[in-house]
Amino acid sequence: MRELLSSYLARVWNNIINVGIYPFMPYIEARRTKLLNLMALPGACLMFIYVVINIVTGRYTLAALNLLNMSSAVTLLVLHKQRMYLSARLVLIGISIIIYTISGLYFHNGAEYLLLLLLIAIILIYDKWWVVICLGGLAIIAFIAVVLFPQPAILGKPVSQVQVWSNIIGATICILVNLVFFKHIQTDNQRAIEKQRQALLAMNKDKEKLFSILAHDIRGPLATLEGVLDMFHQGLVDNNYMKDTTSMLQEKISQFGGTLDNLLRWSTRSMQGIQTTPTNFSILSVLEEVIAFFDLAIQQKKIRVDTRVPPQHFIRADRDQVAVIFRNLFSNALKFSNEYGAIRIATTETDHRISIRISDEGIGMSHRQVNTLFTSSRQPQNGTSGERGFGLGLLLSHEFTVLNQGTIQVESHPGKGTAFTILLPKGAQGDEDDDDL
Repeated sequence: MRELLSSYLARVWNNIINVGIYPFMPYIEARRTKLLNLMALPGACLMFIYVVINIVTGRYTLAALNLLNMSSAVTLLVLHKQRMYLSARLVLIGISIIIYTISGLYFHNGAEYLLLLLLIAIILIYDKWWVVICLGGLAIIAFIAVVLFPQPAILGKPVSQVQVWSNIIGATICILVNLVFFKHIQTDNQRAIEKQRQALLAMNKDKEKLFSILAHDIRGPLATLEGVLDMFHQGLVDNNYMKDTTSMLQEKISQFGGTLDNLLRWSTRSMQGIQTTPTNFSILSVLEEVIAFFDLAIQQKKIRVDTRVPPQHFIRADRDQVAVIFRNLFSNALKFSNEYGAIRIATTETDHRISIRISDEGIGMSHRQVNTLFTSSRQPQNGTSGERGFGLGLLLSHEFTVLNQGTIQVESHPGKGTAFTILLPKGAQGDEDDDDL
């Protein structure tokens, strides 16, 4: 029973101090509203106690002032509920200045400390300087009047020292709470700003990566199509082969259009930052798409592609990002392979991971080049047929491998070729998820 009562009171308290706070409300305004609720609720309870005490002790005028003060606190909560925030603040501060001034002048109850509390609250809850000057000036004038020009107790006998000290202690505690509360708000704001700054930096980097992916994957096919069209323009294609070439060109454009559509849709999905969404899928299905994408370049260089990937090898990773990894590594192997060379793709299975190895017999790399392979200091090289590169593909491959809880390793020897080995989490065999593109 006691626990239920405690839980109920906690819910009531939480509902009252959050009166007027709604979703999507500006953070500072929400904190200011909550602060005024925190001042109003205890203030109303304290004023009710003072009403009873002052009635019992015969200070009926002071009891009426306390009742008016309690009513202003309740009015603040009602106006907050109606989202009339400016009116709520003016009501509370205006009435409080009048009440504290009268009670301090004629009852000498330590109300000057409550006026200091109001001055601090005015400075904290208002942004417009003219409002701060006007209301703050009134609070300062009232404070000076109470301290320097106390009046005879013509409205009733002065309050007891206990009540004076209770007002002083209460005002001091409220002042400290206000300062600590807004210091906490300031700290939270600084953290939020820094978090947003870091998020914006990360999003800008992601946008750059997305554009680099598009440029990297579109540049090669466009160059190939441009070469074929140039052959048409120069009349280098015999009429006997025109039909076959046109059919091949149509196939490549269709293939290129599908890939471009996937890339654009994937980049649109990632506009709020690159997100990794793991799914189960067959490695072979992705590799077949990648190899088909580079089919024309493979034929031009007369490269033999040896694929040893069992169809039952599944991985759990982001399919789009893995496709980018495979495209970049295969493109790299193709670019640095000599004519009539070979590219081998093989997978092996361990307890929890699948190893994908993509190797070529191309020009290879030195030890120094291998060490700078996944860094921004890597210098791009042209391929064996003059293919251009910007050094972005391997950086993306490395980052996407890490995002998918994998690792990437490289072995290379000058003149003997290069082999990339990727380790990715093993997926459930035969449990291929639908492609959400």
